[in-house]
Amino acid sequence: MRIIDRYLLRQFLQVLLICFCSLTGLYVVFDAFGNLDEFLRYGEKQGGVAALLAEYYAYRSIFFFDRTSGILALVAAMFTVTWIQRHNELTALAAAGLSTGRVMRPVLYAAMAVAVLAALNRELVIPRLSGPLSRDAKDLLGDTGRDLQPTYDQKTDIFFRGRQTFANEQKIVEPNFLMPPGLDNYGKQLSAGEAFYRAPDVNHPSGYLLRGVTEPTGIASLASLQLGRETILFTPRDAPWLKPDECFVASEVNFEQLTGGNRFRQFSSTRQLILGLRNPSLAFGADVRVTIHSRVVQPLLDITLLLLGLPLVLARENRNIFLAIGLCLALVTVFMLVVIACQYLGGIYLLTPALAAWLPLLIFLPAAVGMSDPLRA
Repeated sequence: MRIIDRYLLRQFLQVLLICFCSLTGLYVVFDAFGNLDEFLRYGEKQGGVAALLAEYYAYRSIFFFDRTSGILALVAAMFTVTWIQRHNELTALAAAGLSTGRVMRPVLYAAMAVAVLAALNRELVIPRLSGPLSRDAKDLLGDTGRDLQPTYDQKTDIFFRGRQTFANEQKIVEPNFLMPPGLDNYGKQLSAGEAFYRAPDVNHPSGYLLRGVTEPTGIASLASLQLGRETILFTPRDAPWLKPDECFVASEVNFEQLTGGNRFRQFSSTRQLILGLRNPSLAFGADVRVTIHSRVVQPLLDITLLLLGLPLVLARENRNIFLAIGLCLALVTVFMLVVIACQYLGGIYLLTPALAAWLPLLIFLPAAVGMSDPLRA
């Protein structure tokens, strides 16, 4: 690595870090002031607001990087190029026999590294932090009740209903499950005081433990119910690990999938989304399929955005930083509008999920290749 490579990399990383810290700081300030009452209330429970804020926004900054990594790499690259043009350093390097493409090589490699880092963050880090990330400022500890959106288990046709859910205990308050034909021997409804999600163990598959069963009455004397060869409703008569007022409903819909909504899609890895598609209990729509394809194409879109932006600065020999900012904003706006529009059309079945995710690349990649002459010079 030559001195000029280290110099450009240092400039790129400095701008990247400054932009990330600035944007994150603005987000933290606006969001914290908008939710100050909630932070103060939870701070009293936790013993201090500062530690609570630091933990909450540390998680949020990781997700914020995922959302802005492509834009940050473009801004850092354009500022780096504009800066060396402003001080005539690019002209001096050309006079020394270095082509523009050679000078820009470390910037391109650094931007590609950011795209790879963002992909690793998206697939490895964010899914591990899905719990804290899925809680907003009004439910930092997961102890605030949320309305349960009624959901079908597509495998058993059980319709999950309830009054509220609590994330910290994975609990449903006043569950009222609508039982389908074949499981309605004791009535159409299965009601209880509360239900808790339980992972599979030696006694039962994954599902929900209902406590304080009120309907049907006398649950302890009733036999368990099967669907095909699988036991779906476990009762105390056949399952000694249950108390007299308890029953267990087997389901492959876990608590996050039941209550997460769009958050489950945002904070899950591509592998988790694919497993969700293969889960017979879930009925993911085209939007999840679009998301899976988008995860694959996202690093390529980030690099394409960079290849569109850099030539705009190099071709004009622009030394005005503010004009570079304007070009960057205009480019990012058009690019993002096309990406969002294609994904929306895929989500409402006007485009196939694969085409919806890959179409922006098919639109912009030829333009990026056609505009990349300055990088090959």
